[in-house]
Amino acid sequence: MAEDNSSNSNNLRITIERNPSQSRLSELNIKCWPKWGCSPGKYQLKFDAEETCYLLKGKVKAYPKGSSDFVEFGAGDLVTIPKGLSCTWDVSVAVDKYYKFESESSSSSSS
Repeated sequence: MAEDNSSNSNNLRITIERNPSQSRLSELNIKCWPKWGCSPGKYQLKFDAEETCYLLKGKVKAYPKGSSDFVEFGAGDLVTIPKGLSCTWDVSVAVDKYYKFESESSSSSSS
């Protein structure tokens, strides 16, 4: 099966795991991740690496570029944002989150 992720941005989907268990969070070692926060507003974001984040506080509607659909997530959600996605974050409640970027080395498959 051919993979062409560069041109078709419709393949880039934000995935949300609602209220993951404490054991899942420990397994990911989330408390060791860096933290980031922002106040309410609109932010244009481009993800150059896959990001996994866990929201401690906040409420966000993410609108992928070129789409009127949005994905909504907030406090208690574990969110994975694919590499290459451009989107607008419409933050209605200030965000406080732990985040982690996938390193290039682990995500590229060695053949």
